[in-house]
Amino acid sequence: MDPRISRVTLRVRGYHLDGYGHVNNARYLEFLEEGRWAYFDERPGLAAFLARGDRAFVAVNLNIDYRRAAVAGDDLEVLTRLSEIGSRRACIHQEVRRVCDTKLVARADITFVLLDVAAERAVAIDGEIREIMARLVLP
Repeated sequence: MDPRISRVTLRVRGYHLDGYGHVNNARYLEFLEEGRWAYFDERPGLAAFLARGDRAFVAVNLNIDYRRAAVAGDDLEVLTRLSEIGSRRACIHQEVRRVCDTKLVARADITFVLLDVAAERAVAIDGEIREIMARLVLP
């Protein structure tokens, strides 16, 4: 697998389900977030930059496309990659696939900005962080 892609596996539990026995749509937000945390944890350059505490990545838009149901006992794989960098925003693309057959369960595109924590406003993605991120983009 391409090293620019992060992979997290999780098992669907009973508490993830809705009244129909399928994973509740809101739970996918948690699955996707777990994938994004792992993505940043696995990239020391990004983690070190963010650990300074003066900048943070903040999600500003999330689009999820649900493709098929997942049920209790399914093992799911969350694949995460940085798909685009703009001057003031970037996008992460994620896919949730069933491990047993690799079928797509859901896909999502998350747009985020780089936040100046003290000023509480988005700032340009430039300099060191842009260089780090540019090496990670996989369109």
